[in-house]
Amino acid sequence: MFKTILKLFGVGEESSRDIAKNRLKMVIIHDRTKVSPEVMDKFRTDLVHVLTMYFEIDEKDMNLTFEREDDSVALIASIPVRGMRGRQA
Repeated sequence: MFKTILKLFGVGEESSRDIAKNRLKMVIIHDRTKVSPEVMDKFRTDLVHVLTMYFEIDEKDMNLTFEREDDSVALIASIPVRGMRGRQA
C-alpha cells in the first residue's frame, strides 16, 4: 500500500520528462553508431552490473554516448561513483 501512495505522488519514479530525455538519448546514440536501442539497453544493463560489483554508482545520472569519427567510434561514459565496494577478488 505504501508503494501505491508513493506512486501517486511520483516519489521514486522517473518523471515523464526524464523518460523522454532518456529515450531521446537512445535515439541519438542509435543514429550516431547504427547500434539498435535494444543492444544499447543490454550494453547499459551489463555495464551497470559489472560496475556495481566494484563501485557504488549513481545509475540515474549515468550517461553513455558514442562519438563517431571517420571509421572509428568512441564510447564516452560519465558514471558518478559514490564509493568503493568492500568486495575482494
